[in-house]
Amino acid sequence: MTLTAIALNCTLKPSPAESSTDLMAGQFLDALSEHQVTGEVVRVVDHDVKPGVEADMGDGDQWPTIRERILAADILVFVTPTWMGNMSSVAARALERLDAELSTEGDDGNPVLFGKVAVVGVVGNEDGAHKITADLYQGLNDTGYTIPAQGGTYWNGEAMHGTDYKDLDETPEATASAMKTAVANAVHLAQALKTQPYPS
Repeated sequence: MTLTAIALNCTLKPSPAESSTDLMAGQFLDALSEHQVTGEVVRVVDHDVKPGVEADMGDGDQWPTIRERILAADILVFVTPTWMGNMSSVAARALERLDAELSTEGDDGNPVLFGKVAVVGVVGNEDGAHKITADLYQGLNDTGYTIPAQGGTYWNGEAMHGTDYKDLDETPEATASAMKTAVANAVHLAQALKTQPYPS
């Protein structure tokens, strides 16, 4: 069964700046490739994504192009940095734009994101990963995504220090192990939902 994925990198740093969020998003896709899942990373801040809760906000809005890629993917990887204990403003905007899919029906009459799976990654050198993960789980589930068991991973640096995830010599075992579990469960769930979709 062929599956595809898209990773939304919700860093505040435009390309080509190095980004811990970009590193984690790439690691998710590498782990997915071990399950024969192909995918791509979209750095949201590189696109003109207008505020709003419609699929297309007009006036140069570039979300519709990202939306097409999201709708084509079976698995969404949603990765955000931590700022002041919360997800980035870019992540919040992406989540707000996904709200439009609540009123978009698929061929079966269900919201168009039913049958798709989402996992979450959070990085930051401050506390907040658990709260951000909980907020993302709720928002993504509201829009129609299904969250697998233990569907995320995170890394928090030592309190009051400035080391970033991208500066580490290697990925901590706990972060890598949680990612491996999240990916395996996401692939399993996506395959199951393709085989036996939600009732219409």
